[in-house]
Amino acid sequence: MVRSAVIIAVAWFLRRFVNRSSSYVQGLAALEGQDPARIRGLRTQLTVLNRVAEIAIYVVGAALLLMQFDFVRHVGVSLLASAGIAGLVIGFAAQRSMSTILAGIQLSFTQPIRIGDTVVVENENGVIEEITLTYVVVRTWDLRRLIVPITYFLEKPFQNWSKGSPETLGAVTLAVDHLADIDAFRAELRHILEQEARPLWDGKVQDLKVTEVTDTTITLRILLSSGDPEANWNLRCLVRERMLRLLQKHPQWLPTSRAETRTGNSSQDAARPQSTESEVKRI
Repeated sequence: MVRSAVIIAVAWFLRRFVNRSSSYVQGLAALEGQDPARIRGLRTQLTVLNRVAEIAIYVVGAALLLMQFDFVRHVGVSLLASAGIAGLVIGFAAQRSMSTILAGIQLSFTQPIRIGDTVVVENENGVIEEITLTYVVVRTWDLRRLIVPITYFLEKPFQNWSKGSPETLGAVTLAVDHLADIDAFRAELRHILEQEARPLWDGKVQDLKVTEVTDTTITLRILLSSGDPEANWNLRCLVRERMLRLLQKHPQWLPTSRAETRTGNSSQDAARPQSTESEVKRI
């Protein structure tokens, strides 16, 4: 009994020591004012290693407790010696779990994602909230939690908007009539960025070009840059609203469908028809 108590006490002490050490290192990194990206990376590594150490302590502690009892020890030795097929079955059954755990350890060191990164997974935009040995929790923009297997981030492509520089580009597209004044849109864009969007626009990229021309409309693409994805999203929304206000002031710039009708009263007229034009506004 005394030996069992000692084993339990040592396992409890090691578990507490690992937890305290992890918290101390994270707090020390925060006090030193390191780069937030590096702090998130350190936090990711410590979280995964902490879970590995926890599993190892529990497994070793349970093994030491069972080895004290001769009956259990002999039964275990007999099972391991005589049940090779059962061992193979267990090995195959645990193969996927072990590969998942190894993938979690690999993820903590290669760091394609870190806690706090903004990612796009399965067309869902969110922030990495938690990383375990088997899965990753992504908090979406509407506060839902997306649970993703950890192997997903090693086997499939995804977007990480926080990898490297957080700066990002975004586009706003407008469909207008052929008679629209492109220079007026450019002037309005400069006014928006200089007067209203200073907190959102980083001052690097502002571009407006005609990217497509069809028989009814022309497409304007506005390219904007910001310091982070959230600011870029808000900037694009602001530009759309102000451009809509400009179109409301100039309704003649809205897309217009033009149709041509031909009529004839005789065979000669049918050979050389007269044409009239009618315009239909699509608002």
